[in-house]
Amino acid sequence: MAVPISQMFTVTKYVLTQKLNRVKRYPLVLMLEPLFRCNLACAGCGKIQYPDHVLDKRLTPEQCLAAAEECGAPIVSIPGGEPMIHPEMAEIVSGLVAQQRYVYLCTNAILMERKLDEYQPSKYLTFSVHMDGLREEHDLAVCRDGVYDVAVKAIKAALKRGHRVTTNTTLFDDANPERVRKFFDAMMELGVEGMMISPGYSYQKAPDQQHFLKRERTRELFSRILGSPKKGWTFNQSPLFLDFLMGRREYECTPWGNPTYNVFGWQKPCYLLQEGYAKTFRELMESTEWDHYGTGRNEKCADCMVHCGYEASAVEDTFGTLSGFGRTVKLTMLPTSR
Repeated sequence: MAVPISQMFTVTKYVLTQKLNRVKRYPLVLMLEPLFRCNLACAGCGKIQYPDHVLDKRLTPEQCLAAAEECGAPIVSIPGGEPMIHPEMAEIVSGLVAQQRYVYLCTNAILMERKLDEYQPSKYLTFSVHMDGLREEHDLAVCRDGVYDVAVKAIKAALKRGHRVTTNTTLFDDANPERVRKFFDAMMELGVEGMMISPGYSYQKAPDQQHFLKRERTRELFSRILGSPKKGWTFNQSPLFLDFLMGRREYECTPWGNPTYNVFGWQKPCYLLQEGYAKTFRELMESTEWDHYGTGRNEKCADCMVHCGYEASAVEDTFGTLSGFGRTVKLTMLPTSR
């Protein structure tokens, strides 16, 4: 099973509570960005293209914990930049764990092994390691040789200490399906809890604009990768979202499901687009013109099929329709039935 029973129960209880209270829009995962600075310069990422005075900014632990309380989402994902550069990251994580939120600390793992002593193993903490394929593909994606081997070593060290570890993979237009499938095998052999995958989205600031996926290409690529899953593969995300990536289900984007808080404030409307900022979570929810975003509504959203827009849509389908619930149960119990 990809996640502990306790986490599944917490999320299920939270979603059902929102539905019973007739809450139309609610957050599922807080995307918390304490800083944008990184120790890599990946061609597909636009975060480090900010000027130095922005890259030098950091959220304080107090700001991070207050944002989590304000938002109320049961899961907090901490991307970046590279979060482990933040000198107070262990304090931030400890505070979120004390709030009993399930934390996914997203990292390229360059600093991970040397900083493991700062983190206590917990069911509430998962190291989500950025891995974009086997050694050749990953090192090419992050524009630095040797990073794959460093990450594998760090994963092994974290697992040995009893930490939860998942991988987080972004695929682009030039991905080779057979190599991706071999990569899944390799990650499962390492012993990670599960894998997350998503198509690359066209950051306007990213140096490489040639390899972002178009919608039809996304469906074709993910169908070839996931169409006949191996028994040993475990994914740490909704099986209905994987169906969506393969073109087997259609969803509308629910950007409020994964709200973003960073050094500028609450980002409108989502993690990927910057259409302004709100000072509070309530202002974000009440002042954002949500109907102006999503495929068919905004040209910037035309090819987006990323998890931060559609994972929450899949979860809504699971708990909002009998067919969605039935297929979720079937694919959870028998993942190879896809």
